Amino acid sequence: MEMKTDIVIVGTGVGGLFSALNLPRDKQIVMITKEDMQSSDSFLAQGGICVLRGEEDYSSYFEDTMKAGHYENRKESVDIMIRSSREVIDDLVDCGVEFERQNGEFVYTREGAHSKPRILFHEDITGKEITSKLLEQVKKLPNVAIYEYTAMTDILERAGRCHGIVAKTKAGEEMEIWADYTILASGGIGGRYRHSTNYPHLTGDAIEIAKKHGIRLEHLDYVQIHPTTLYSKKSGRRFLISESVRGEGAVLYNKRKERFVDELLPRDVVTKAIEEEMEKDGTDFVWLSMEHIDKETILGHFPNIYRHCLEEGYDVTKECIPVVPAQHYFMGGIWVDCDSRTSMDRLFAVGETSCNGVHGANRLASNSLLESLVFAKRAAAAIDGEIKGKGCRRDE
Repeated sequence: MEMKTDIVIVGTGVGGLFSALNLPRDKQIVMITKEDMQSSDSFLAQGGICVLRGEEDYSSYFEDTMKAGHYENRKESVDIMIRSSREVIDDLVDCGVEFERQNGEFVYTREGAHSKPRILFHEDITGKEITSKLLEQVKKLPNVAIYEYTAMTDILERAGRCHGIVAKTKAGEEMEIWADYTILASGGIGGRYRHSTNYPHLTGDAIEIAKKHGIRLEHLDYVQIHPTTLYSKKSGRRFLISESVRGEGAVLYNKRKERFVDELLPRDVVTKAIEEEMEKDGTDFVWLSMEHIDKETILGHFPNIYRHCLEEGYDVTKECIPVVPAQHYFMGGIWVDCDSRTSMDRLFAVGETSCNGVHGANRLASNSLLESLVFAKRAAAAIDGEIKGKGCRRDE
C-alpha cells in the first residue's frame, strides 16, 4: 500500500496533535499511532503544566530548570520554552482546556525542585484534559487523517533527505507514506523497562530507526526514574503518584515510619534516597503519607489518585501507601535544533522522542507537557516557513 501526503506525523500525543493544529490548513496531513489514539503517555500526565507567571518569575524558573537538569541543559532552549509558555497556555484555553481557577483566576501549585508555585493543573489528570481537548480539535480538521494501530518501521530516505515513512498495520499490511515533511512524535522508551509508568508499546522505535539512518542522537543515557509509583506485584504499567502530592505536603517514611529525605528535592535525588533506604531496610518499597493534606484537598485535587489507590485497597485519607521508583521519562533522544529540525533534511522530531536540551540530565517536574507543546508549535512554524520559501532548508 502506498500513499502520498504533504506531511506525516508519527504519534498522537500532545507533540503530534499540537503540530497538526499549527500546520497550514491547506496541507494534507496523515497521522499514525501504534495503538489507539488515547494510548499515549500525554494522557497519563497527572501533575500539571508550568507557566511563567510574570517577568519577576523568569530568573527563578530558569534556575529551577537548570538546577534540576544538573546545568547540562541547552540555555537557548530553556529560554525559548519559558518565554513561550504563556502563549501556549492561551492556545490551550482557546482549545477548551480547563485549568483550576478560583474566583476566575488561575490556581497555581508547586512540585519538587520548584522554588515557587507556577504549575497549572486540572485535578490530577492534567495530561488527559489537555490531550483529549487537542484531539477533539484535530478530529475536526478536514485536512487530517488518523490511522490507529499502525506502527512506523522505517523512514523513506533518498539522497540524505526524508521523504516519509514505512509503516505496518495491525493486520500486517505494509504502508509507504510519502510526504514532503515528516514529524516524529512517537514518545519514549518505557516499554523497554520492567518497571515503568509508560505504556508498554512505547519502545523507542524512532530512536532505533534514526540510529539506522545515521541521524544524530543525543544523551541516550539520560533516563529519569520517578520516585513515587504505587507498589504492586502485578505486571504492567506502574501507577504514578504525582509529584504534586508531595508539593501539597505528602511525606515519605521508611519502614519505621521515619522521614528520611526532603520530599521536594529533584526527582533523581529523592529516588536515590528511596533506593538507599529500601536497601538499608531490606524492603521492596517505602511509605508515602498524605496525613498533612486535608481530605477536601485530596478529594478535590487528587481524585484519580484517591480512586485508584482505593481500588488497590488503600484509603489515602486514612493510611500510608507503598511507593517505589520506576522508569518515567527519557531526556535524551533524537537531537533537534531550537525549531525541532533533526540532522536529516525534512525530518522533525518533537516531544519525548526528541532532545532539544531543555531538560538537561534530569527533567524538572511539569516541564514535559510545556516543552512538547512549545517545540511542536515551532516545528509547525518552521515547516510552514519552508513551504512558503521563508525558511532555510539544509540543501540551500
